[in-house]
Amino acid sequence: MHIEPGIVEGPKIILSYATAGAAGAYALTLGYRHFRERGPISLLGGTAATTALVFTFFQILPHYPVGISEVHLILGSTLFLLFGAAPAAFGLALGLLLQGLFFAPADLPQYGMNVTTLLVPLFALQFVARKVIAPDTPYVQLKYRQALALSTTYQAGIVTWVAFWALYGEGFAGQTVADIATFGLSYLVVIAIEPLTDLAVLAGAKTLHQLKDSSLLERRLYNPSPA
Repeated sequence: MHIEPGIVEGPKIILSYATAGAAGAYALTLGYRHFRERGPISLLGGTAATTALVFTFFQILPHYPVGISEVHLILGSTLFLLFGAAPAAFGLALGLLLQGLFFAPADLPQYGMNVTTLLVPLFALQFVARKVIAPDTPYVQLKYRQALALSTTYQAGIVTWVAFWALYGEGFAGQTVADIATFGLSYLVVIAIEPLTDLAVLAGAKTLHQLKDSSLLERRLYNPSPA
């Protein structure tokens, strides 16, 4: 999902600062809410865990260039289910930043676009989760169709934003459209894999009852939604 250097340049890149700023502001709102409800240890510990995981996902899990961008197995829905929206958002933003600083400095000018591409689909996933998961259902009891809905929302959001940045930067050239189509089709593999990963992780979490009261994990992982 990395936007390649040169696709959006000059004054056009200012839009990425605006979208990243808006996404960051909403993430801070979620962080403040998490801080008030769960305390600083939960927020900081969850953020540290998700940052380490995101950095690992980017560097170790398979990723390959396809069409207009790269295909990554980011597991955004997994992070959301395990740690909650705020730690997941902060971890995605910080993990992406660390990867750019230490391994891909050429991507830093595109950071605003890339962080928008990661965070806005996460916020959409949060909205969909409220619609497809009943309040009395802990996340460890999710069914495949629910995990698929979350994964599809997140990955479709990534593809949509990558397409937007490509068309915004290069216009509706035939090659650009073809590259976007190739990239989008390749993400069908991720959409197929991620729900199974989510269910496997949740099944593992279900057996670890000693983690039920962990401050690092999302409270909804084991408990119904509070009234």
